[in-house]
Amino acid sequence: MGLQWTYSAVLCATFLLFAAPQCFAHRLEANRSAVLMIDASPQSGRKIPDTLFGIFFEEINHAGAGGIWAELVSNRGFEAGGPNTPSNIDPWFIIGDESSIYVSTDRTSCFSRNEVALRMDILCEEGGCPSDGVGIYNPGFWGMNIEEKEKYKLVLYVKSLNSINISVSLTSSDGSQNLASANILADSSVVSNWTRMELILESVATNRTARLQLTTTKKGVIWFDQVSLMPLDTYKGHGFRKELISMVEDLKPRFIRFPGGCFVEGEWLRNAFRWRETIGPWEERPGHFGDVWMYWTDDGLGYLEFLQLAEDLGTAPIWVFNNGRISHNDQVDTTSIFPFVQACLEHNSIEFARGSSDTKWGSVRAKLGHPEPFTLEYVAVGNEDCWKKNYRGNYLKFYDAIKAAYPDIKIISNCDGSSKPLDHPADLYDYHVYTSASRLFKMNNAFDKTSRTGPKAFVSEYAVTGSDAGTGSLLAALGEAAFLIGLERNSDAVEMASYAPLFVNANDRRWNPDAIVFNSWQQYGTPSYWIQTFFTESSGAFFHPSNIQANFSDTLATSAITWQNPEDNSNYLKIKIVNFGSDYVTLKISVKGLEAAINSLGSTTVLTSSNLMDENSFANPKKVIPVSDTLPNAAENMDVVLSPRSLTSFDLQLNRVEYISAI
Repeated sequence: MGLQWTYSAVLCATFLLFAAPQCFAHRLEANRSAVLMIDASPQSGRKIPDTLFGIFFEEINHAGAGGIWAELVSNRGFEAGGPNTPSNIDPWFIIGDESSIYVSTDRTSCFSRNEVALRMDILCEEGGCPSDGVGIYNPGFWGMNIEEKEKYKLVLYVKSLNSINISVSLTSSDGSQNLASANILADSSVVSNWTRMELILESVATNRTARLQLTTTKKGVIWFDQVSLMPLDTYKGHGFRKELISMVEDLKPRFIRFPGGCFVEGEWLRNAFRWRETIGPWEERPGHFGDVWMYWTDDGLGYLEFLQLAEDLGTAPIWVFNNGRISHNDQVDTTSIFPFVQACLEHNSIEFARGSSDTKWGSVRAKLGHPEPFTLEYVAVGNEDCWKKNYRGNYLKFYDAIKAAYPDIKIISNCDGSSKPLDHPADLYDYHVYTSASRLFKMNNAFDKTSRTGPKAFVSEYAVTGSDAGTGSLLAALGEAAFLIGLERNSDAVEMASYAPLFVNANDRRWNPDAIVFNSWQQYGTPSYWIQTFFTESSGAFFHPSNIQANFSDTLATSAITWQNPEDNSNYLKIKIVNFGSDYVTLKISVKGLEAAINSLGSTTVLTSSNLMDENSFANPKKVIPVSDTLPNAAENMDVVLSPRSLTSFDLQLNRVEYISAI
């Protein structure tokens, strides 16, 4: 109710000149006044980079494994317990007791890079086993979301010296409800060696916390490996969870930075992300333990999948790779870096992405199903490594080698060049900021004095954190909104910006806050997510200078852009204003220099709530979301009222300019 009441007050008082009598009660609360002057003349405008606002994905908070990657089986290859056997098979569980079944791991897999397989000894005689059989089950990532009438593709590898009769089932978490089932029947001659089995299961009901079961009543020994369950319906058929990627689509990102973040480095180099290990058939990917965020990933979501996602979103990929084997705790000295640089070019991730199908690595990509090159124009050398002993030396070796082979590639340094020039060449520099809401609000002028020559800034990680943030508060979002307004104003010095982290599985919060919260079947955007929707038209738009005249201007942040809607080619003026103060503000807006008049019917969108620390949740996913309405009597000069602690956007369509020939 707080959000609805506040917004009705804003709408009621939007135009004081045309207000109805019932608005006066709200008007009395608007006890501050200010003037906003906007110069929208063509000569004042400056084009914002096409790439200004995008997204940053990192494998953190189970954002990929158990998140946007739609694989439902956790630890599908039984490798998460390590290469030594017997090993922990978590989260696989046994169905049956010790008198009927014995389960262990051994190194008998047919996959040389994934040697661990699961061995299941069925001890009970047929007729002596429980009627439902004994076996194993996997609950996925805190429960599998199985939907009625949806189809799921099961792939597994099986081996046995005897004939097999295996029941494959999707059931409720306790096994009592059967959602879908099928049987695998095979003679010993078929399964005496590892054999790939594939089934399509169609569910007869919906269960949000389901599990996959593999059971039998037949005595013998059965080996399993690489057990995968994927929904057939994924984003553009490429394996991503549709509802989560749909939320990303709504942000209209102009780039995607991946795969990290600290995930790229690892706490130790032995656990760093290595792109070559993440391509090829999924069964043959070894996976690795992400020791920064402390969980196993089978790397089904790998380098090729990231490039495919960028292409499907129509956005520019930014590939972040390890800076010559630097991790949080160990690193390769620059004097020894040459073999790593050489390996980088010989085992070339850039050529894999953009090489023609007749190149060494381009042909590998083509064989994996993508004959045409991807567009890759940006690479980042390392992540938050500038302060490390060997960063600059290693960076320069990579920079020179990459530029020699790919002179058009834009290379991003980890070192901050916002206050003083870099001491090494770069096309962009990476800038990260995590701080309080009030400080980030004040940092809307962080790039005001940054040099306009030399490398541009890539603000690849920004967010309000700490007590101001909670798990995604309105207060945090407003501080971020003001910061983004400052990036718009300084977009001649800032080329890109992205919030971090993008995703969190509610069952594994390694970092707070995050933009999109999800579990196996639900998702919602935090206020920080919704703030970003106010900036979806900014990339490639024209920025126009604006000036607030008020004795409390330190609590207001404003920007104005003009942009063209590609759907109907209509032009719009968008005015965004953060009111970080606790009072209503009567604001007189004056726009000069427009080539076309403002259409009298516009719209206004407000993000606010009754409490600064209000958050969204699964129970109330729309507690703090933008609320839009029509804006009557829009004009170049208008009086409006801003809610306390709010972000308001005025979207004003411009009349079409008709040119009449003098001939």
